[in-house]
Amino acid sequence: MEAKKMIEVAVKILQKNNYKITKQRISMLEYLSHFQEQYVNVAAVDKYMHEIYPGMSHNTIYRNIKEFQEVGIIEQRTRDGIACVKYQCDFVHQHHHHFICKKCGKVQEVQMCPLDFFEKQLPGCEIDDHHFELYGICADCIRLGKN
Repeated sequence: MEAKKMIEVAVKILQKNNYKITKQRISMLEYLSHFQEQYVNVAAVDKYMHEIYPGMSHNTIYRNIKEFQEVGIIEQRTRDGIACVKYQCDFVHQHHHHFICKKCGKVQEVQMCPLDFFEKQLPGCEIDDHHFELYGICADCIRLGKN
């Protein structure tokens, strides 16, 4: 999906959830739309927003990131203690998993969910959330000899 369309979808999601559409939120969406196939450090988002809006508080930036994540506009993860986000890659099927290239950082969606496999191993348990990621070297990096 092209960036402009993704921003339109995100704005509709924000409006549906009763969030005001501000120039700061639009700027953040525009920046984040460049990260559909890889995660970006939250500190980089904060730095970018401060370059455009020097008076914008860190709390406001982080609150917006949290709100975007809560309504499904972005995906968030923590790796090695560092919070990272990326634009939601599938607004229709928000529950999905990823393969993440350890060389270039490219993220690819994985359609299959392994939850049934684990539920069978845990009879009587109730699983209320899960997160599944595969790591390795993507086909492009292998082809270019980056492994």
